[in-house]
Amino acid sequence: MTAAADASGAAELLAAVPASQRVALVDPRFVGHVHALRLGLTDPRFAAASVPGALTAQPEARPALLRALRRAVAAVGTGGPVAPPGDEPVTEDRTVPDRLAVALDAEGTAVQRPELGSLTAAVPTAPEERTAARAAVAAVDDEAVRLRSAVKAHDGFFTTYFISPYSRYIARWCARRGLTPNQVTTASLITALVAAGSAATGTRGGYVAAGVLLLLSFVLDCTDGQLARYSLQYSTMGAWLDATFDRAKEYAYYAGLALGAARGGGGDDVWVLALGAMVLQACRHVVDFSFNEANHDAVSNTSPTAALSDKLDSVGWTVWLRRMIVLPIGERWAMIAVLTAVTTPRIVFYALLVGCALAACYTTAGRLLRSLTRKAQRTDRAAGALADLADSGPLAQAVAAVLRRPGGGFTAPFLAFVGALVMVAAALFAPYGGWLTVGAAAVYAVLSGLAVSRPLKGALDWLVPPVFRAAEYCTILVLAARSDVPHAVPAAFGLVSAVAYHHYDTVYRIRGGTGAPPRWLVRTIGGHEGRTLVVAVLAAVLTHGSGFTTALTALAAAVALVVLVESIRFWVSSSAPAVHDEGELA
Repeated sequence: MTAAADASGAAELLAAVPASQRVALVDPRFVGHVHALRLGLTDPRFAAASVPGALTAQPEARPALLRALRRAVAAVGTGGPVAPPGDEPVTEDRTVPDRLAVALDAEGTAVQRPELGSLTAAVPTAPEERTAARAAVAAVDDEAVRLRSAVKAHDGFFTTYFISPYSRYIARWCARRGLTPNQVTTASLITALVAAGSAATGTRGGYVAAGVLLLLSFVLDCTDGQLARYSLQYSTMGAWLDATFDRAKEYAYYAGLALGAARGGGGDDVWVLALGAMVLQACRHVVDFSFNEANHDAVSNTSPTAALSDKLDSVGWTVWLRRMIVLPIGERWAMIAVLTAVTTPRIVFYALLVGCALAACYTTAGRLLRSLTRKAQRTDRAAGALADLADSGPLAQAVAAVLRRPGGGFTAPFLAFVGALVMVAAALFAPYGGWLTVGAAAVYAVLSGLAVSRPLKGALDWLVPPVFRAAEYCTILVLAARSDVPHAVPAAFGLVSAVAYHHYDTVYRIRGGTGAPPRWLVRTIGGHEGRTLVVAVLAAVLTHGSGFTTALTALAAAVALVVLVESIRFWVSSSAPAVHDEGELA
């Protein structure tokens, strides 16, 4: 920390700092909590941030800050405000950091101003003001506020009342010993994998240990985010790990339960249930993602259903009830852990399928009502996000290039639904190994191309991506289950896992504002309709022996390799966004 006598000295000091480093300006009269300065000056997610009397700039905002400071040097002599020429004059008295923050905003460099709540940050000019500011600092426990703010503002009932009361202290313990959120995230993954291995033993002791370890993994999963908020250690790598490891842990645990059931005394084969649970959970998530993206920046985005929900929010118990109904990750993992310890894998999957199905019906019904009753005008950005989430490959894109779907607000979801119904019905009821299923896959490719041939701006167009996900995943599940080929369903489990990873990766890239994965990736792995057609052809050609299992395994490995390599390349690059699931319950 270096003191500058005036704005001119500050400009000289800033110019001497290497361009790759973050800089901060703090008024020497500043009085406030240390955590208020942490929030304003150390959060790495923002190019520029400010609290009263303090301002920070990352390397990308340094040039704008230096320009504003040089204008300040000229303005200080006349007492004039710091603002770009032609702007409205600023009449109120401000400290130099506060004036610079106004100048940066006016120039187009967004300045983050964190909510301080009960924390104090002030620049008193009179003795009585300084005394009052110091009294305000003494009246609030800085560390208590820091611990409270480490916990998500909106979380599930189980997490809020059974995990966060002590996991925040674990987060503080980790911070004081120099542990990073990424290390805790990795520990959570390893713990979940050990839990899956314990479940795979097929013994009662293994199941009990698996349940305990799964809960411990969830505690660590909560701790990593709380540690990031407590110590403001946000990173792009952490965003990627946090966004993907939850799914990897849950699906690995499903596989462990299926292996354990097969190895247990009864030799129970529950792979179909395990894959069904994964399919249902992934489809639930894409419903949430698609709806949120479709309405992210919609104009006139109001409805009577949303108004009713807002009214219910004022009744505390209804908030918790509605959060529990959707079976968020905390409640879901607690249910899985307890049932694993005291029942069998088959019962675990039955409970999971019933619970997730009810939750899916509840959330989807609410979203349908909101979509049909609101008068929202969806933007080009929303339509583009839905098109990216659709994951249309070369076949669908070729159809969309030569054909256009009929007009009408509901034609896109109707065509997608009809195509999915034809595909899944053929997989279920057509003679297995016949070419009728391949023909149905071709029809599905044509209808899916028609569905996305115009921008997805209709009231229910957000249904198109989840319908495509359900069609692809269910087709793989049904064909593998009907094949009666040894280990075909576990191979299908691997294929759906690889494809689902690609779809989750797409979601988190869009959330970060960087757009979907590159088109070459989607073309390389075929798009949803291309993969569906390939699986249908494999089922028709490889009807005997273990060829179908081998083909599904090879396809899963190829998709996983291409998707993971590109995903890792992106998330460790400098352009990757810092995406964090604040408020994400599922």
